[in-house]
Amino acid sequence: MAILPDILDAGLTTVLCGSAASSASARHGAYYAGPGNRFWPALFEAGLTPTQFEPAEFRRLPDYGIGITDLAKHESGMDIALSSNAYDAGALLKKMETCRPRHLAFTGKRPAGLFLLEALGATLKDYGEQSATIGTTRIFVLPSPSGAARRWWSIEPWIRLGEVHRAAMERQENGQ
Repeated sequence: MAILPDILDAGLTTVLCGSAASSASARHGAYYAGPGNRFWPALFEAGLTPTQFEPAEFRRLPDYGIGITDLAKHESGMDIALSSNAYDAGALLKKMETCRPRHLAFTGKRPAGLFLLEALGATLKDYGEQSATIGTTRIFVLPSPSGAARRWWSIEPWIRLGEVHRAAMERQENGQ
């Protein structure tokens, strides 16, 4: 059984994918529930949500065209504590081929790098949009919002994703 449920539906504009549920998230049953995590403030600051959500409100994300999942669905904790077979790039690829979002955004370089290499045979560029795609799904890599990754934090790639997300939502609303 998965630590946290996937929030994935057809018609989503952007799916956010982390590495694995943190220990705090597993305890609370909610994504990005650690007290030092910047995920929810970043979503709001980047314009992906109209207000700053609490972690327990993660099921509301599809109302704004957003889905959420993790690369490791059956283990929790910091990346260093996960087993070598915790990540399932093939399962994530199948999920993306099924729900076909316009964008897949990884919330950290580790899950992005593993997925790109294992599922697509591609290498990770810097933060931002990648050259690899899954059909028409564009792939983005964002700095990790984890408190443990604070020294690499930058809101700029999140803001860029927010701009791309809002533009795609507008096109969808206008039937394009």
